[in-house]
Amino acid sequence: MKLWQGRFATPIAADADAFNESLSFDKKLYKADITASLAHSEMLCRCNVISESDKIAIHDGLKGILSDIENGTLIIEGQEDIHSFVENELVCRIGEAGKRLHTARSRNDQVATDFRLYVRESSKEIISLLKNLVATLVDMAQKHVHHIMPGYTHLRKAQPINCAQYFNAYSEMFLRDAQRFCDGLKRINVMPLGSGALAGTSYPIDREITRELLAFDCVSQNSLDGVSDRDFVAEYLFDCSLVMAHLSRLCEDTILYTSTEFGFWEMPDAYSTGSSIMPQKKNPDISELVRGKTGRVYGHLMAILTTIKGVPLAYNKDFQEDKEGLFDAEKTVKDCIAIYTSMLQQITLNVKRMEIAAAEDFTCATDVADYLAKRGVPFRTAHGVVGKIVRYCLDENKTLENMSLAEYKMHCEIFEEDILSVVKAKNSANARTSVGGSSRASARAGIKSIKSRLKKLRY
Repeated sequence: MKLWQGRFATPIAADADAFNESLSFDKKLYKADITASLAHSEMLCRCNVISESDKIAIHDGLKGILSDIENGTLIIEGQEDIHSFVENELVCRIGEAGKRLHTARSRNDQVATDFRLYVRESSKEIISLLKNLVATLVDMAQKHVHHIMPGYTHLRKAQPINCAQYFNAYSEMFLRDAQRFCDGLKRINVMPLGSGALAGTSYPIDREITRELLAFDCVSQNSLDGVSDRDFVAEYLFDCSLVMAHLSRLCEDTILYTSTEFGFWEMPDAYSTGSSIMPQKKNPDISELVRGKTGRVYGHLMAILTTIKGVPLAYNKDFQEDKEGLFDAEKTVKDCIAIYTSMLQQITLNVKRMEIAAAEDFTCATDVADYLAKRGVPFRTAHGVVGKIVRYCLDENKTLENMSLAEYKMHCEIFEEDILSVVKAKNSANARTSVGGSSRASARAGIKSIKSRLKKLRY
């Protein structure tokens, strides 16, 4: 029986019922719904709205339902939504006492509370996964702090960098993602229960009791907003989208660096696939799939923004569309973080190939310009001198490393013998000692900072 059926002369049409139902996806909220109902009934009892005996019966019934769902003896089916399922099952089990559970609440504030409880736990799970990913990247940074690689701008070799600095860069991204989810918890952790359908309730309830039982930080301050606020869903999906954006960038690097053309990394066989026709192929399908799934999560963000943009106050059925996208984005993000963490742990680096590549294509040209600028030549003038040196090398089939001091002096008399060590790739990387720079000391400081912030992450 529908919870709202009393006012209607005829039952809902079968096709309308099928179109209207949400149990097929909101059944994921069963634990949150039962948890919130336990707290709500406890509060009603303390406020003398229901009797102690009714509360005990309700609690015993709800706990039994939860146990039976989790052990598989109770199948969630046959109702309009999870809230109807739990309440009707409760009434079947304990009779009239079960009908008192819904006193002083509406499905509107009930579903808003359930969903916040669910998203709160989901956010914490994603934070934990992100922490594991950052820890993996930190391990890789520590392992390769003595190695160098080419750094790129415009996908062209730019300057030699420390490998640890590279992995630290992704750690910074994912650490920000974790911090965003932590910050979002402040806005998720606001309890709408007690807002009723939209106008509050005339029952002598105490929302603070329920808030404390459910470990919310505060109660919503406006009942209209309380039942219709889905900002936290949009924020969660935005945070998920940024995680996927950062993963997608790492995917692209992985695809490039494991290719024969780059040859910097070796993809583990366990996370590669082959071709049905070309026996030699070793494809980076995991990276490509994660990169592809990014658009899927972006789509869910755009969907919720579109859903909430024009709904009038207060609750509207449009808000039923807030869950499927979030559930799919949640699974996608969790799966992508987890599999990428596992894959990174088995990737190996061809450090010799990266070192050779770091020295190619005049990557130390900026060091030569800096050399002159530090000796009084205006940097813009020095830039022009080095540009001519690069042109000379191209014409003479030389590199900055195998030029002689005499050749350097042909272009500027300021050059001395030490220029020959300045243009070595390892020296170039290690010379950049500024905070966040590519020197070993800076990379180690970066690792220490990331570890410290990771440890301080609280949620």
